[in-house]
Parts: sequence; C-alpha cells; structure tokens
Amino acid sequence: MEGVMMRAPHSYCVAVRHSSGAIVTDEMQVSKVSEKYPVFQYPVLRGMGALGQAMVLGIKALRYSANVAAAKEPSAGRREEISPWMMGLNLAFSFAFFIFLYKFVPLYLTTYLEQWLPVVEGRIAFNLTDGVIRLLLFLGFLYGVSRWKEIRRVFEYHGAEHKVVANFESGLEVNVNNARMFSTLHPRCGTSFLLVVMVVAILVYALIPFEGFWAKFALRILLLPLIAGVSYEMIRLAAKHRDSWLAVLTRPGLWLQRITTQPPDDQQLEVAVRALQGAMALERAQGGRLVLA
Repeated sequence: MEGVMMRAPHSYCVAVRHSSGAIVTDEMQVSKVSEKYPVFQYPVLRGMGALGQAMVLGIKALRYSANVAAAKEPSAGRREEISPWMMGLNLAFSFAFFIFLYKFVPLYLTTYLEQWLPVVEGRIAFNLTDGVIRLLLFLGFLYGVSRWKEIRRVFEYHGAEHKVVANFESGLEVNVNNARMFSTLHPRCGTSFLLVVMVVAILVYALIPFEGFWAKFALRILLLPLIAGVSYEMIRLAAKHRDSWLAVLTRPGLWLQRITTQPPDDQQLEVAVRALQGAMALERAQGGRLVLA
C-alpha cells in the first residue's frame, strides 16, 4: 500500500501517492461502534467492536489504494477498478492462511511432539509449546517478508505513520520537519497488539480443559474475539500508563516494531501528514475532539 490511513473518533482519511507523484485522499465520516451499539462500551467488548471496525476501514483503505494504483490519472482513484468480489476473495484467502499457519500448524506440531516427548504432556506444557511454535512461526514469517523490497516499502510507510502520530501527540505543529524527530515505534501499534494476542492466547487456552485435536482447533478459532478483546484492553492501558507493569509486558511488541517499521523518507512522511490533516479537518468540521482513535 503506497499510502497511510489515519483515524480520528468520527472520521478517517487515506492518503495515497499516485505513480504520477500526486497525493490523493479518501475521507469519510464514521461513527464509533459503541455509539451505534451501546454494548460495545464495556471492557473487552469495546475491543472487539473497535477491532472489527478497524478491519472494515482497513479493507476500504486497501481497496482505495489498489484503485489508485490501477488508475491512469490521480483523480480516477475513486473509481472502483478493483471489484468487491476480488477483494473479498483475497481477504478470505488471507484469513484461511492465518488460521492454517497460526492455529492449525502449531497445534498439529505440538500434538505430534506430545506423542514422543513426555515433557509436552499436560495442559500447561502443551499450550506453552503450542504458543512458542506459534510465536516462532510469526517471527519467522515477519522477518522473511521484511526482506522483500515491496514489503519493506510498506514498512517505511508504517514508520511514517508512527512518526506523524507521535508528532501530533507531542503538541508540535505537524509537518515533515518536526515528524523526522520522532521514533518509528509506538505503543498502540497493531504489531504490538498481535504479539500480546499470542501471549494472552497461551494463558486462555491453558485454562480451558478441551481434549482432542479438533476440539482444541475449534476452540482456538471460537476464542479469537475474546482474546483480541482482552489484548486490546492491555494495549490500551499500557499506552495510558507507560511506566506500569503492563507497559513492561507489552514492551516486546515495541521491539518487534523494529522489523515492521522502517525509517521513512520525506515523501512518505508527506503522505502521512496529509492523511492526518485530512482526518483532523473532517473531525474539526463535525465538532469532534482532535484526537487519534
């Protein structure tokens, strides 16, 4: 994705650099899930709602970016060059790949090891082994894709997003010169979230006495929303209390961002600044608080 998405409480903006060099944007008013459905105001549930909405907006951002890339003229980026079914097919494949690589494979390997290594027997040992294999697969996959030139460029835009967000949260005027001064690491990053999800999953799976391969596999899929909600709360608290024990627990996620964020150039920072300005302008027009969601 040659662009950046910025999200405020009631607006979002995607800024994408077209191959011509022009920056084009897609801005939209959005409502919080908790405003439409009050049940999502409560802890854990609010994480499920926020993450669900983030996924929907992320899909829209990816589709818009793909449309801009396919368009011959920058202004044509709003045309739907990429069909919904094609995007849906890609997302379905991505989800199936995620379930296979991070749920099926670790469970299968751990079940195999349990037959040969007595130390793996027992609910805690089994789920710890399963979690370690899952984590190693995740780290190996991230490092592998980070070696691709195209993915590295995506990670550079990710770094640009973090720098501009930090610039905004510092209170300084948001511009390329100021954004350069800030780190590419940020505690509310999705990379940190994924790592916390994997740690929380180990604890949750160990508490539930399911037996049999397919029962355990089904459990790992069904509990995804709950684990995501708990992890969201941990990341949220760690971001608010950066000197607390929660911040210490989520610190490995910051270390992992050294892979998933890379130093951006000024042109990439310019795109991130434009995305933030678009979101904030729309938020200001609605009378909302000028904060990032």
